[in-house]
Amino acid sequence: MSQTAVQQQSPPGRPRPGRPRIHRAWFVAAVSFVTLLAAAGFNSLPGLLIDPLHREFDWSRGTIGLAVGLTVALSGLAGPFAAALHDRFGIRRVCVAALTVISTGSLLSVWMSAAWQLILYWGVLVGLGTGSMALAFAATITNRWFVERRGLVTGLLTAAGASGQLVFLPLCAWIVEEHGWRPAVVTVALTAAIAVPFVWLLLRDHPADVGLAPYGSDVFVEKPAPQSGAALRTLRVLRDAAKTGPFWLLAGTFAICGASTNGLIRTHFVPSAHDHGMPVTAAASLLAVIGIFDIAGTIASGWLTDRFDSRRLLAVYYGLRGLSLMFLPMLLADSVHPPMLFFIVFYGLDWVATVPPTVALCREHYGSDSAIVFGWVLASHQVGAAIVSWLGGLVRDVTGSYDTVWLTSGGLCALAAMMALVIRRGSREGQLVSAAG
Repeated sequence: MSQTAVQQQSPPGRPRPGRPRIHRAWFVAAVSFVTLLAAAGFNSLPGLLIDPLHREFDWSRGTIGLAVGLTVALSGLAGPFAAALHDRFGIRRVCVAALTVISTGSLLSVWMSAAWQLILYWGVLVGLGTGSMALAFAATITNRWFVERRGLVTGLLTAAGASGQLVFLPLCAWIVEEHGWRPAVVTVALTAAIAVPFVWLLLRDHPADVGLAPYGSDVFVEKPAPQSGAALRTLRVLRDAAKTGPFWLLAGTFAICGASTNGLIRTHFVPSAHDHGMPVTAAASLLAVIGIFDIAGTIASGWLTDRFDSRRLLAVYYGLRGLSLMFLPMLLADSVHPPMLFFIVFYGLDWVATVPPTVALCREHYGSDSAIVFGWVLASHQVGAAIVSWLGGLVRDVTGSYDTVWLTSGGLCALAAMMALVIRRGSREGQLVSAAG
């Protein structure tokens, strides 16, 4: 059903859509940005913890990579179910529960003494919590609250992760170097806990909750009734989407995206640079610089997505990323030099620039189910990242080097560029239908 078929004025007893000077949608987007930023601290830690945990507990890098990979995989697999839970229980309740689980799992890891505890506390609890706060959350906010500027808002919310990386990476690297890994873990756990009251007080589930039409529309959209059977609906959407070619192409390209970012650079760049003699704080600072340019690149990608063919944008992004990874083994050294800085800037601009066009393609093809479909596409992203998080550590244990992983990931990115070009165009109707959800 298209948006125009939805009731065009508020029903009796409800406030009529107003025209505030600044639409409430922008305040919701701002709260969502801060919430995602608070949860992003956990994505900054894995690369900083590999060496300290290896030294303290004598766990292999493969074992630690397995725990990190489980965190990443579960965060992805929880995403589509979280999107359905948003429809059933509301965004605000799900976010509060997710932040609480994240904080609890992180704090428990401070007292761990065995690898299975790392896998349980960090891998399972933090993984499930971050999955409920992942990009499916951003897609739900964008679809419900915005009709116009969707690409831009998707870029802004995606950039929250980069902003969190910018804030937490240098801070946590300094804490790990000066005080050990436990205070760094406590720092990000408390940040998530502090975000809980702000989410509860300021976030709203739907424009209808405050008597408004979505931003960019004069059509008042009724808030859908809570939908029971969230898990069944999520699986049904997967079943239907899996019958279409665009789903598998989007899932495949996004799996490679995750493998070449979260699984590779975020997890293994710091220990790889340290292998070449670079101080941990310097390597972490380079990742933080990636975060600076990631913000600019993602917002720009959102702007471009509102104006150009998303498929062509994805092809360019993946192609350039693969090329840059091919050169990385030649750039790693014991100090920071201009070619490495060029790589950091270049890679930062491309880091999650893939998200806005991927969300747009999901919306074009799957309409009101697009947030859940994107949740499954995101799951493939995290599974790809999980595999490389584990394999990267395993390859390092076996060969003593990460070079093979860098080169293989570059080749996969070239494949993703070709896959993006063969995705067929979706209907504009899909974009309109999603506003009603």
